[in-house]
Amino acid sequence: MESSLWVPTRPWNMPFLASVEQVSPLRRALRNHLEYWGLHELTDAAELCVSELVANVIKHVGAGTPSTLIASLNGPQLRVEVHDPDPRALPTLVCTGLDAEEGRGMVLVDAMSDRWGVELTGDRKVTWCEFQMNVAGADRDVPRPRLARAADVLSLYNGSDSTPYPVGRGRLDTAVAEEAAIDVITDLLYWFRVHGRDVDDVLDRAQAHFEAESAARPL
Repeated sequence: MESSLWVPTRPWNMPFLASVEQVSPLRRALRNHLEYWGLHELTDAAELCVSELVANVIKHVGAGTPSTLIASLNGPQLRVEVHDPDPRALPTLVCTGLDAEEGRGMVLVDAMSDRWGVELTGDRKVTWCEFQMNVAGADRDVPRPRLARAADVLSLYNGSDSTPYPVGRGRLDTAVAEEAAIDVITDLLYWFRVHGRDVDDVLDRAQAHFEAESAARPL
């Protein structure tokens, strides 16, 4: 497998106030972004872990605590973090059954992720968990360099770093992402024209690059 397939993209983050009502929106937002990165096989486990990490903040730090959810891709690992401002309330792994009413949160995180931990940074706490990607499915599911960069650009055109365009989740979502991509291309053509370039020549060269790369490694 080529190492270039594992391309880190910009970390995605979503600030939130810790509350029970925020858990479902956070799960949906995380699922959208992981599917955007092509990590379909990790969405269920990551969603469950985020639910437990947020519940941990609500229970041990307090409802309404300003927190941040961060997901990042680095090498063959997906890392999910929840930041909160209390470095004293540390999550612990309690020996209990999965059907117990209390103390099961970090047991689930430990079971669903490949590893987890806590980092203290002075004025905040970072509780994180990591998931190993499916190497066998990498050639199909993990975004290649150009796809990862395109995802980052489209997130900028969405007007927010925290909400990606939900590609591949229905006709409407696909149409929204397609319009954003056309806007990107249009803006780039204006840039080339302002700098004295022939836009038809630019399009021909881009098409040639696309066809050459597609023939060498089709999607």
